[in-house]
Amino acid sequence: MKPLSLLLFISVLLGGCSSAYYGAMEKVGFAKRDILVNRVEKAQDAQEEAKVQFASALEAFLAVTKVDGGELKAKYNELNSQLKDCEARANDVHNRIAAIDDVAQALFEEWGNELALYSNATLRTQSQQQLGATRQRYTQLMTAMRSAAARMEPILVNFRDQVLFLKHNLNAQALRSLDQTSRTLQGDIANLIRDMEKSIREADAFIREMKTAG
Repeated sequence: MKPLSLLLFISVLLGGCSSAYYGAMEKVGFAKRDILVNRVEKAQDAQEEAKVQFASALEAFLAVTKVDGGELKAKYNELNSQLKDCEARANDVHNRIAAIDDVAQALFEEWGNELALYSNATLRTQSQQQLGATRQRYTQLMTAMRSAAARMEPILVNFRDQVLFLKHNLNAQALRSLDQTSRTLQGDIANLIRDMEKSIREADAFIREMKTAG
């Protein structure tokens, strides 16, 4: 069985029980550190996809403000579809971040508990220092990821309101309202993309350091 298929099989078999899942994965050669790196990579991909999707939604939103009334129904359908895709991407990002934190806390707890097993004081101190440094880098990573993720919900709230308004007001007045809102969305999404890119860079650095230390 391929590694990815094995991961999926074990995850389904254990029904989401984290401690049992990590224990089973370690028995087949996947340490918590490996799972953590893998989940950071997946979250990084999810953020990249969310960044692209929100930018695409903004383009669709701006396009709606420039169409004739007769085209509004089709543009509304496109905009509503873009909204659903943004919501799905946002949920994926939040779920990926939660999965990272779950395995990270398990790793740090295990690492901390195992410090007492050292008989060599020098090695214990080195390991403790490495644990502290890893926690610090992890905190930086989570701060960047959560900051970027937090920017998505206000945009979605605004986006939902405008799509709903457009649904019931397919006319020129609705277009003027959207045109005003588009300026706010442009700024909000630009800030989101900036924070997403920062978070992606943090993930790159964290992955490199974890792989080097490993």
